[in-house]
Amino acid sequence: MRRLAVLSLHTSPLAQPGTGDGGGMNVYVRELTSALARSGVACDVFTRAWSDRVPATVEVEPGLRVHHVPAGPLAPMAKEALPSVVDEFTAGVLARMTDPSGLPLGEDQGGPFEAIHANYWLSGLAGHTLKHRLDLPLVSTFHTLDRVKAEAGPEEVEAGLVTRRAEAEAAIIRCSDAVLASCSVEAEQIAELYPADPARIAVVAPGVDHAFFGPGHRPQARRAVGLPDDGRLLLMVGRIQPLKGMDVAVRTLATLNRHVAGYRLVVVGGPSGPRGDDAYKGLLVLADELGVADRLTMVDPQPHELLSTYYRAADVCLVPSRSESFGLVALEAAACGTPVVASAVGGLTTLVDHGRTGFLVDEPDPAAYAGYVRRIVEEPLLAERLSTTAVLRARDYTWREAAARLQGLHDELLAGRLVEC
Repeated sequence: MRRLAVLSLHTSPLAQPGTGDGGGMNVYVRELTSALARSGVACDVFTRAWSDRVPATVEVEPGLRVHHVPAGPLAPMAKEALPSVVDEFTAGVLARMTDPSGLPLGEDQGGPFEAIHANYWLSGLAGHTLKHRLDLPLVSTFHTLDRVKAEAGPEEVEAGLVTRRAEAEAAIIRCSDAVLASCSVEAEQIAELYPADPARIAVVAPGVDHAFFGPGHRPQARRAVGLPDDGRLLLMVGRIQPLKGMDVAVRTLATLNRHVAGYRLVVVGGPSGPRGDDAYKGLLVLADELGVADRLTMVDPQPHELLSTYYRAADVCLVPSRSESFGLVALEAAACGTPVVASAVGGLTTLVDHGRTGFLVDEPDPAAYAGYVRRIVEEPLLAERLSTTAVLRARDYTWREAAARLQGLHDELLAGRLVEC
């Protein structure tokens, strides 16, 4: 494969993760396309233009370009309103993938596109149309699935989109020549809940940038980000929304400080989704009610070169999500040697080896989380063993390996017949 069209309609890989709708998907698209570009596959990422100040095309690095496609107002849009601009976005992408006569691009224009990779269901709608217009294989990564979210937290499913999104995801899966899952658990969910042909589901695990995410000196890391040297530090990273379970983290903090004073919780991330602002305010109110407001520090989303320092500064990283298709935060923490205490859901069950790299909690019980945190901080030998094993396990996850697997998959698709729907 020489050239790939990557669709990321609702959020740009250039946006700061942890803000608005930006999260692990931003990291995934940016790092995977960068790794593909460095392996010789030209990647063009198409995202919706959200401002009249963004350039039409950004040359990120050799072989990787991000195109801002006008669709709807040149302003931020709520995710639940984006289905109304899918057709306009699709037409804009089609115009950039073909010459004025509608034919594939010539070599003087970078050569023809050979495949489409759609990220999230909104991009999948566009990818479905483009596949049939251009007769190209379609690979889809959903990142989150409506029926999985509905099981974990019905209130988190976008209002008014419940039926349409689930049906759209099912249609995209039927049309996709391959559906990517981040782990075996997600692959099983796709096959069981939609259902999908297991033969067309490929597990391609995301990676972690080991140049940024690696072990370090905890006191120095704390000083670097302006945190106190003393006391025990818990960390949460991610978009602030009910599904992430940050209320469990605050209750865990209160439980710990009732037994032993000196624990602090740092939350790195910003409000996200229709209930994000309420979730943010709710955290502050809850911390005040539990008497730990002075032990809670809210930090704006951070670029990777700084985020890794927060991981190294922490004694424990909490991931009490109610649903996670993969759990990139848990992987990044592990790469930095920070033990993880996480909920036993989705991809987290494949990333956290209970008792060896961290601990898994079956129920959102603050007492259970607090118990595992206390074991880690009160047993130095255990903490050291968890840290060392986590770092070694994390080394198996690289974006280079993910890109190589995806490139091999695309080569197989190019040699076969397209799925008909």
